[in-house]
Amino acid sequence: MRWGYTCSSEEFEASELARHAVLAEDVGFEFVTVSDHFHPWTQSQGHSPFAWTTVGAISALTRRVSIGTGVTCPMIRGTRRSSPRHPPLLEVSNGRFFLGVGTGEALNEHITGERWPPIDVRRSMLAEAVEIIWRLWDRRDRRPPGRALRARERPALLGPQVASPYRVRRIGHEGRGARRRDRRRPVVDGTRSRDGRGLLRRRRDRRGGRPADGLLRHRHRPSRGNRTRDLAQRAGIPGQLSQDLPTWTHFEQAAQLVTPEHIRSTIVCGADVDAVRNAVQTYADAGFTSLHFHQVGPDQRGFLEWWRGRRAR
Repeated sequence: MRWGYTCSSEEFEASELARHAVLAEDVGFEFVTVSDHFHPWTQSQGHSPFAWTTVGAISALTRRVSIGTGVTCPMIRGTRRSSPRHPPLLEVSNGRFFLGVGTGEALNEHITGERWPPIDVRRSMLAEAVEIIWRLWDRRDRRPPGRALRARERPALLGPQVASPYRVRRIGHEGRGARRRDRRRPVVDGTRSRDGRGLLRRRRDRRGGRPADGLLRHRHRPSRGNRTRDLAQRAGIPGQLSQDLPTWTHFEQAAQLVTPEHIRSTIVCGADVDAVRNAVQTYADAGFTSLHFHQVGPDQRGFLEWWRGRRAR
């Protein structure tokens, strides 16, 4: 199992996220992801720094960890906006950057004024967006055929100093549906999911044993304040609802329906090693190959130092 750490753009400014990532590398985490949101989920969070700037800062300040987005929606706000950012990040990170992609949330994508598509359409759009990115990566500037998405792009040119292959991860409990016409290469080289249910194991087996990344939410230490409470409640909003709510006001209203019992079933609370180990085992049993931790709340340094102590044992 590979261990990762989540930099939550909805909770901290970019400079803080970069410091957390440096400490995460120091205590032994192997990869870091940065959430790519246009808006925070609630007003009390008050943050949403530009993810690509944060990724660049982390790339320059670290030496070993892989760094990626967690995740980017590459089709509604636009493939044309995201694909030119990848080559510089690969160069700055010396090949450690990877792109996490997903079908998006209305909260971040409705700002374009376009219609928010249903999930089956977004899956098709995602597959075609990744196809376009791969073609640009291969320096093929011919527009690929597509029904759900249209784009014209220049090739994503790279300098000779970037030797690492490009990597794309796909997120979501809706992780099915993206298929590549060219069967010699898959749409993505891995899958990321927010839960450890056995369903993902079956999907992973069908995909030929490619990597599967899990996300485990953890609340290391009880903390007071609206920001922590709101994020914990937001994490309990189930299923497709969290992808279709367009404003933070709607998230705040939906979060009021989430009970403390449901929060405890969604987030591992406390520093008890056995509770964390049991949660990790759920992901391992489902066939996950990587797991990254989202520490909910302000005490990121406390969690990271706790992790250092647990890893040393």
